[in-house]
Amino acid sequence: MSIKIKPTAGQKRTFLLHTIVFLIASAVMFFIHHKQGEKEWAYPWHAWIIAAWGLSLIGHYCAVYFDYEDKGMDDYKKQSA
Repeated sequence: MSIKIKPTAGQKRTFLLHTIVFLIASAVMFFIHHKQGEKEWAYPWHAWIIAAWGLSLIGHYCAVYFDYEDKGMDDYKKQSA
């Protein structure tokens, strides 16, 4: 069974910063769209950006918190040296 790698403080801090920037930017985009759509219908352009960025945030979370040791990495490094 592979050993789970615990995230470092730097990895956690980077993920937290990514989350905070995502939330602030999403709120700003939502309010810009809300202002544009007060008088008439406006295309929800912000939804595409938020969805793509949200998927990258999920990927970042998985990379930080679900990382496992690769047992074959030492063998690979010995062979390639």
